[in-house]
Amino acid sequence: MIIGSRNFETGKRPYIMGILNVTPDSFSDGGNYNDIEKALIHTKQMLDEGADIIDVGGESTRPGHTQISVQEEIERTCFVIEAIKENYNIPVSIDTYKHEVAEAAILAGADLVNDIWGLTYDDLMAETVAKHNVSVCIMHNRKNPHYDNLMNDVVSDLETMLEIAKKAGISEDKIMLDPGIGFAKNTGENLIVMNNLERITGMGYPVLLGTSRKSMIGNTLNLPVYEREEGTIATSVIGLMKGCTFFRVHNVKANYRALKMTNHIINKQDMQNG
Repeated sequence: MIIGSRNFETGKRPYIMGILNVTPDSFSDGGNYNDIEKALIHTKQMLDEGADIIDVGGESTRPGHTQISVQEEIERTCFVIEAIKENYNIPVSIDTYKHEVAEAAILAGADLVNDIWGLTYDDLMAETVAKHNVSVCIMHNRKNPHYDNLMNDVVSDLETMLEIAKKAGISEDKIMLDPGIGFAKNTGENLIVMNNLERITGMGYPVLLGTSRKSMIGNTLNLPVYEREEGTIATSVIGLMKGCTFFRVHNVKANYRALKMTNHIINKQDMQNG
C-alpha cells in the first residue's frame, strides 16, 4: 500500500500508527499535546519507539464527544501537520470525517485520510481524497447499531463504502480498511469482531486495527483508561495473527515490541526491515 512517498509492504510485517491527539478532550490523552512544541516532542518519541505513521486528530471521537467547527479542527491540526512534515520524514494521517478538514490537512502535508465514517458522513470526502490522490482508511461505522448478522453486516457495510471509494476514483493501492472497534458496537460485538478479523483481512485490502485503550478492554477487564495497556497488546497480537497490517496505538514502544516478537514467530521477519 502506498502512503505518501512510502510503499508499505503489506503481508511482510506489521506497521504502527502512533496516535497524536491535539485535542483538549480526547478520552485517553486529551490536552497533553495540543501545542506544537509538545506535539513535536511526542512525535519524536513515537518515531524513536518504532512508529511508521503519525495520526493527527483534532476532534475527539469518543462516545458522547462534542462536535467542533470545521475551522477549529483545521486550526488545531494543520499547523501541527506542517511542523511534523518539516521536521520528520514520515507519513502523516489526518483523523477526520469532514472534507474541508481533510483538504486543509492534505495541503498542509497529510498523506492519508483516516475517516471514522468510511466516506459516508460527508458526500464530498471521497471526491476530496481522489482529487488529491492521497490514501484513505475506510472504517466501519453506522448510525443504526442494529445487526441482523454482525459479521455479514460489517462486511457488507465495508463493501458499500469501498464502492463509494471506487466510484470517486480512489486508487485501490491507496485504500485500507478498519473494522471499527468501539464504533456502533457494544462490548460483546467488539469481541466478536476481534475473533473474526479474518473476515475483514480476507477482503483483499490492508487492515488497520485500532483498539488502543478502548472501552472494549476497559469493560472486559474492569479497568480505567490508563490501565489498559496489556489488554491493548493482547488485541494487537491477535490482530497480527489474524492478518492485520497496521496498528493504531497510544503506547508505541510496548506494542512495537509485542508485534515484533509475534511477527518473528509468524513470519521470521524483522520489523526494522521494509
